[in-house]
Amino acid sequence: MWSYAGRRLLSVIPVLFGISLLVFLFLHLIPGDPAVVMLGERAGPERIAELRSKLGLERPLWEQYLLFVGNLLRGDLGTSIFNQLTINEQLARRWPATFELAIAATLFAVVIGIPFGILAAVRKNTLLDNLATSFSLLGVSLPVFWLGLLLVYLFAVNLQWLPAGGRLSIDVDAVFKPITGFYVLDGLFQPQSFWDVVRHLILPAMTLGTIPLAILTRITRGAMLEVLSQDYVRTARAKGQTERLVIWRHALKNALLPVVTIIGLQFGTLLGGAILTETIFSWPGIGSWIYEGILNRDYPVVQGGVIFVALVFVVVNLVVDLSYALLDPRIQYR
Repeated sequence: MWSYAGRRLLSVIPVLFGISLLVFLFLHLIPGDPAVVMLGERAGPERIAELRSKLGLERPLWEQYLLFVGNLLRGDLGTSIFNQLTINEQLARRWPATFELAIAATLFAVVIGIPFGILAAVRKNTLLDNLATSFSLLGVSLPVFWLGLLLVYLFAVNLQWLPAGGRLSIDVDAVFKPITGFYVLDGLFQPQSFWDVVRHLILPAMTLGTIPLAILTRITRGAMLEVLSQDYVRTARAKGQTERLVIWRHALKNALLPVVTIIGLQFGTLLGGAILTETIFSWPGIGSWIYEGILNRDYPVVQGGVIFVALVFVVVNLVVDLSYALLDPRIQYR
């Protein structure tokens, strides 16, 4: 297993190289000049030329890219053009918010989606199965931005049960002391703020987790239906084992491989695909940060954010691959 993990880690290098090249080229092909964006259209040519020279924008693209890769190999993702803060510093401040939101959305999808998919498979062609199938189709079809605004209008504006955005209320933010950057975890040590943290997390997690929830429901249902038709399941039933034991010990364990794969892929996707959700709910994570970088033509921010998300995505997929051996002892890595 360790040799397989080492080979997979080595395969990350060309992947990150290709991602860095594509992101670098796409950003520089976008019309507009970052120096003009920073100084404004009324700035004189001298000031614009001076800023371009300071930022190294007058150099050829290949030279800019080689400089970027050299800094990347040293662990330096660069410095923001817009606010002059290092990318590493901003990532350290932003990534806990995105990870916390992605974990909450994944838990929301797993806790509801897997049981719903199991029930749909066990009650095949019943009303429950039809409801699960229709719900999963609806969940995949709903646009994230529309669902987020709808939830805000319903629960924050009309019912006023939950806050519309942010990670903390203004009065709580004044006394809250972040320790790890994960506010739910930090809130456990500050009980007076914990419920406020959870309330702010509910709507973004529901919005972000709806599509993974729908996908997990369909995948779990399909995997369970395939397993329930296998001979060993019929044998277990013939031996007189209870239906609950057949489903949870024999069927579900063997149906988990595709489910775990989807969970890993969806978690990696949530880390990079939370731009709309973070923007709607004013969530200070990586997604909204990259979005601001795109608007400001801040090349280092976009490059650093995308490479960080890509690296996390690759690591998550590696963990998922290695977990297969724990779920199915027949799988061996060579």
